[in-house]
Amino acid sequence: MGSPQRPSPAHAFRGTFVHSVPSAPMEILHGHLLGVDDSGTIVFLEQTDQQEQLAKKWGFKTSDIRELSNHEFFMPGMVDTHIHAPQYSFTGTRVDLPLLQWLTTYTFPTEAKYKDSDFAEEVYTRVVRRTLKNGTTTACYFATIYTDTSLLLAEIIDKFGQRAFVGKVCMDMNDSVPQYKENTADSVQETERVQPVITPRFGPSCTEDLLCALGDLAQARDLHVQSHISENEEELKLVENMFPAYQNYTELYDKNNLLTSKTVMAHACYLSEEELKLFSLRGAAISHCPNSNFSLRSGVLNVQKVLKHNVKLGLGTDVAGGYSASMLDAIRKTMIASNSLQINKMNETGLTLEEAFQLATLGGSQALGLDDVIGNFEVGKEFDALLINTKASDSPFDLFSADNFEVIRTRLMIQKI
Repeated sequence: MGSPQRPSPAHAFRGTFVHSVPSAPMEILHGHLLGVDDSGTIVFLEQTDQQEQLAKKWGFKTSDIRELSNHEFFMPGMVDTHIHAPQYSFTGTRVDLPLLQWLTTYTFPTEAKYKDSDFAEEVYTRVVRRTLKNGTTTACYFATIYTDTSLLLAEIIDKFGQRAFVGKVCMDMNDSVPQYKENTADSVQETERVQPVITPRFGPSCTEDLLCALGDLAQARDLHVQSHISENEEELKLVENMFPAYQNYTELYDKNNLLTSKTVMAHACYLSEEELKLFSLRGAAISHCPNSNFSLRSGVLNVQKVLKHNVKLGLGTDVAGGYSASMLDAIRKTMIASNSLQINKMNETGLTLEEAFQLATLGGSQALGLDDVIGNFEVGKEFDALLINTKASDSPFDLFSADNFEVIRTRLMIQKI
């Protein structure tokens, strides 16, 4: 007696698929068939010459297949590993100050407005819509210290169908804008309401008691952690003065149980060899935010050095230190940062565009601990994908009759949108 036929896939696509795998930063699969079941899981990805066998196995007809045109392809949804949702209200402006002065002059006063749920709803709705429009299907958000509107952000994300982590910001130190901080006990108690990502803002805004309590909470409930580290040199010196008992910034997080395999730290421009080794040992990840690093003149992360230490790394827009909510912009700025290091003889070679693409997709999923669910088109993962139509009527770039696929995908990632 033969085995029962498998249920027909809910969707079947034939065409070109572009993704990353551990062995190749960009794999271009022309002439392939991909099937997706009712739950949104990829059940097959094979060459089209296997269509007859696949049709028998899965019980679909040729008429069930969605045929992509020559100017269309699928790529994985992009992963923004670091973005401040409340700062979207002043994105593209106010990048005239370095980090610490920028925080006290612009950011903290703006975030203090998010007690107002109407204001929060307007901004949060717009940032989620915009990031989705830009191809960000997964994001790791900072909210504010206000619990109710942080929960509102989560509700809006759920309504629009974006995959996301939302962190209620924790900070019990803020002498510059004293109305925008919490007491330690309230910060911990309110954080328990907004899971799953523990979010101490950064070292200078937290007492050691708060960091310790947040680390204990993350450890007890096996939660994700996000924060900032070594973004600029002034911040680094401030941490050294505030926490003299610790050897370095990384140890501050590590000794308080905040550096784990579920941690993603933004920036990391000035980590020492010793600190990178500790990141690797703990399995912690870094979010590279080159737009913000340039805009606030903070520093340049040496991505190749980080990767040589086997540290997980994804890309982030870091709105609004970064002036664009587009992950394609993050890819471009990653290339510029890499080129600048090569020009200044810091590295012999630069990153390739394919490697930057990998960081924005599979790398981001690895940084957030989601690489068993999304990041590429491996069978068993969710079909988290973008359908790219390079001849769309409102396309931001032009194609020419002689352009091959390599030219097309390069224009997509390099030309401005």
